[in-house]
Amino acid sequence: MRRLIVALAVAAALAIGAKVVLAAEPLPHTGRVLISSQGDVVVPAGDHADAVLVVNGNADIQGEVNTLVVIDGTASLVGARAESVVAIRSQVEVGPGTVVSDQVMRLDSTVHQTGDAEVTGGVTDLAATLFAAGVALAPALFLLWLGFGLATIAWAVLAAGIAGRQLREARRVLAAEPVQAFLIGLLAVILLPIVAIVLMVTVIGAPLGIGVLIVAMPLLAFAGYLVAATWIGGWIVRETSVADDDAPRPFLPVLAGVLVLTLIGLVPVLSIVGAVASLLGFGAVIRLMYRALRGVPRAHAGAARPIAAPTGA
Repeated sequence: MRRLIVALAVAAALAIGAKVVLAAEPLPHTGRVLISSQGDVVVPAGDHADAVLVVNGNADIQGEVNTLVVIDGTASLVGARAESVVAIRSQVEVGPGTVVSDQVMRLDSTVHQTGDAEVTGGVTDLAATLFAAGVALAPALFLLWLGFGLATIAWAVLAAGIAGRQLREARRVLAAEPVQAFLIGLLAVILLPIVAIVLMVTVIGAPLGIGVLIVAMPLLAFAGYLVAATWIGGWIVRETSVADDDAPRPFLPVLAGVLVLTLIGLVPVLSIVGAVASLLGFGAVIRLMYRALRGVPRAHAGAARPIAAPTGA
């Protein structure tokens, strides 16, 4: 989350700073970009850089810079000329003889202006800009989340109608062997990408490796999610109603489970619960597929019903 906020802040700052081309005569562009992490950057007098990015370091600017971005560091501008300055959790000193033709944009930063330093666009707080962007994007993000949720429910209902028996069988495997299902799912998540990458290294195995990564694994992951949802939903149905949670087409258990996992995913702290549940279902699907390939008879929910003896006339 912290990295996302920083990225959004930089993007917003650069978007705002783009208007400097229209506001004043822009500095030249030479294509020179200076980037430093855990170190310092110096632009001496008479030197020029299109962009300077410093993370956990100090930027000493005495020449010309189109855009200066400092994150978790410090910046000193003396006799410098810049178009825009972006400071995130940093300290910026705009010293004598410095001219910033647009804005100094800050987020959780301090900016000191001394001497005859000039900041044409003033000092802007990015927190307000990010808040406004968040308010504007919130409805669209909610609608996008709602669309994904409805699509998941639609595919879950379709799967319950087409592959209801397979969902019940995988659920029984999960209920009977949760530890084995978890270990198998964890091992598969680790090994399948490795196998796919090894296959892609070879020419003849590349199509198979790509298929495993972009087709097989997503389908198995979604199937595991549905199995986990059916398992959770079946328990809810048994505990809250007299409905049959082992119906030929388990629409109600699947719907209940998907809704529960979706709501759990809204809470960041509880999202690990949904991930573990999906991993359990993933392992149950793989274990069921292995048994099917071996020809092992499917498990039954209960013991076979005894056959009544014929009665005499």
